[in-house]
Amino acid sequence: MTDPMTMAIATAMAGKAVEVAGEPAREAVAAMVRKVREKFRGRAAEEAVLEGVVADPDSPERLSELHEAIRRAIAEDAAFGTTLESLWNQVRSDSTATDDGVVNNFSGQAGKVVQMRDVHGDLRIG
Repeated sequence: MTDPMTMAIATAMAGKAVEVAGEPAREAVAAMVRKVREKFRGRAAEEAVLEGVVADPDSPERLSELHEAIRRAIAEDAAFGTTLESLWNQVRSDSTATDDGVVNNFSGQAGKVVQMRDVHGDLRIG
């Protein structure tokens, strides 16, 4: 199972662009990457996984290994996970639309959620 936060971190660490709009969101992603690098420093297995994905950033297997290493680090250290989650929430809340784009944010619980933009004509939801 993948989750958006750890996949975004793994993708950014692989040297791939993570699409986030707005400078504050990019800064938060960069901060998450720094935190993970700090966490992995001195841990041979994790450093090897990171080196592997940097050497072959297009490899789905390498990216998956890094994603899992990040998830393990979060599971082992609740404070680390909380720090990353806080930064991730900053990414989500700091995302802004550019040009003709749209950013919809929803948090909480709901049975049904509808988000849309530019509805022209009749709309029936039922």
